[in-house]
Amino acid sequence: MNEGKKILGDERRRVIIDWLKESPLPITGSELAKRANVSRQVIVQDISILKAKNLPILPTAQGYLLLQNEPPKRVSRIIACKHDSTQAQEELLTIVDHGVTVVNVIVEHAIYGELTASLMISTRKDVEQFCQNLSKTKASLLSDLTEGVHLHTIEANSEKQLDEVEQALSNKGIILK
Repeated sequence: MNEGKKILGDERRRVIIDWLKESPLPITGSELAKRANVSRQVIVQDISILKAKNLPILPTAQGYLLLQNEPPKRVSRIIACKHDSTQAQEELLTIVDHGVTVVNVIVEHAIYGELTASLMISTRKDVEQFCQNLSKTKASLLSDLTEGVHLHTIEANSEKQLDEVEQALSNKGIILK
């Protein structure tokens, strides 16, 4: 932790990379700003600069994550869903309760085309945090733009897990048929 001293420019970006390398979990922009004794906006700019240099930094709903080495082989699938905003938590909990990660959400916007947002939600705690952030910020779900229709890329250790999630969501009337 930095003891009140502001870290400048290139040095700060090197330290940010080190912090992300050391952490197996995402680190929020606010936490990085606190550690570096700068504003969150400075961190957002630093992350943009690092990404422009092709560093594999993934912004997620839980914070920034540095993709390192070759991750274990996992299988993924895109599923089509439809529900109103009151069912978002139920949808996400159903997915993570099967040991499956919600990688992203994708909607087809009439003007902008395909919009994708990274989620990287893997646990009940991630779902809780996502829903709290949604409530706190009073933000809308991307699927609100498309009357509830959206895609998720989901990822698991096996096809069986993906099949089970799809069946469970179908039983709840969430899978788009």
